[in-house]
Amino acid sequence: MGFVSTLLGFGGFGIGSFIGVVIGYYLFIYFQPTDVKEPERRPLVEQDTETLLKLLPEIPFWVKNPDFDRVDWLNRFIQYMWPYLDKAICKTAKIIAEPIIAEQIPKYKIDSVEFVTLTLGSLPPIFHGMKVFITEEKELIMEPLLKWAGNPNILIAVKAFGMRATIQVVDLQVFAHPRITLKPLVPTFPCFAKIQVSLMEKPYVDFGLKLLGADAMAIPGLYRFVQELIKDQVAKMYLWPKVLEVPIMDPKKAMKKPVGILHVKVLRAMKLRKKDLMGGADPYVKLKLADDKLPSKKTKVKHGNLNPEWNEEFSIVVKDPESQALEVRVFDWEQMGKHEEMGINVVPVKELTPDEQKVLTLDLLKSLDPGDARNEKSRGQLELEVTYKPFKDDEVRSDPEDPNAVEKAPDGTPAGGGLLVVIVHEAQDVEGKHHTNPYVHLVLKGEERKTKVVKKNRDPRFNEEFEFTLDEPPVNDRLHVEVISVSSRLGLLHPKENLGYVDITLADVVNNRRINQSYNLIDSKNGRVQIELQWRTSS
Repeated sequence: MGFVSTLLGFGGFGIGSFIGVVIGYYLFIYFQPTDVKEPERRPLVEQDTETLLKLLPEIPFWVKNPDFDRVDWLNRFIQYMWPYLDKAICKTAKIIAEPIIAEQIPKYKIDSVEFVTLTLGSLPPIFHGMKVFITEEKELIMEPLLKWAGNPNILIAVKAFGMRATIQVVDLQVFAHPRITLKPLVPTFPCFAKIQVSLMEKPYVDFGLKLLGADAMAIPGLYRFVQELIKDQVAKMYLWPKVLEVPIMDPKKAMKKPVGILHVKVLRAMKLRKKDLMGGADPYVKLKLADDKLPSKKTKVKHGNLNPEWNEEFSIVVKDPESQALEVRVFDWEQMGKHEEMGINVVPVKELTPDEQKVLTLDLLKSLDPGDARNEKSRGQLELEVTYKPFKDDEVRSDPEDPNAVEKAPDGTPAGGGLLVVIVHEAQDVEGKHHTNPYVHLVLKGEERKTKVVKKNRDPRFNEEFEFTLDEPPVNDRLHVEVISVSSRLGLLHPKENLGYVDITLADVVNNRRINQSYNLIDSKNGRVQIELQWRTSS
């Protein structure tokens, strides 16, 4: 009996299920709406603005507004630099925020507020476009559209009434439309004196706030109150026309014009210290004004001489005689390796009487630190003839010294000829089969010069200067430049290897006075050498 009941139960369940499926299918078909139409398909260009915004809520602003430029390159740059920008921005934010916090906390009877942890996380902001304004002023105005959904970790400790509480900011989102102004534009790197930042509209700010480890934003009403409070406070401080100003340099110093010329004649050096194994030295002098961006002036090298005489004259533009000083350094020239400094001294321009020639004998020092005990040891003396000539009121000297200008040839240069200066800056992509220890060999009219050897380097930097005194302009001559590698091991197998050469026609430098360019090397796959040529005459 029990078996029959079980069998009937299974049969009834199967028949009932079948009948239910049939009835359900019939109802689904019978009641299916018949007025459903196929969706209308239209190209995006035919859609209205409202429909497009619904379809594409995150469309970049540069698509919607032709005044804004696409800045994908900037986003890629920021993504690569973000680990370093994170640290720099946090440091600057601390410097700006700490004085403001110190000024505000007494009003609320708070003892102290300090940053325990401050990092902007691993997700950089994204710029959705940028607008650049062109004005008649010496300024650059940019308006980027910034969106940042970051993962920062900002932990702040607050002390009040003998208690300490921690506040943590997480999951920060900021949508902002700032205006960044670089002004004034100046002819000194980085080419602007200050940065001004203001907001063109109230920013959107959203974040999580943890108080003593608990989610404070879960308190009813607190989330909206804090969000609106931050918007209002930021707007009060930085909403245009109010600005946040970050000074970069003193614009007065950056815009300073030349006020005079310092004429320096390097006469001689006496009792220099021995530097070479043979008991001699190969001294030369470099001089420049402190804090001047222009290259140093340099005398000829006097080989094997501890009491050299140069009698070479130089002219240096002075912009601020009250703060600038002539910096003089004596070096020992080396065929290989770094040139060793033999001594240093300075001459403040303000201590010189204008238009008065003065002969100075300077003691060479190890350093400019007056407390350095090493300065007590004698390093020799250097004799200079110095004259500071300020410009008169009727003299116009509005432009600073041209770094492309060429000096006059020193006294004793042939009247019809001149001085050819060859500066070997660097070589690139030079590689030998057996070794790569390159140096540069120069040949002009049988005279030879060569640089120091740079070991195991395919892109060596030399920055060495050579001079050729010529009786007539070399309009029909060529300078032979050859890059050679020497073996660093003793032996007869592959002692030298040619890495490439080039013959430079000198007619161009005679006509242009100065040429600085990179030359492709012959007999080299990709090798190049950068040579600067100057033609100096006495007139």
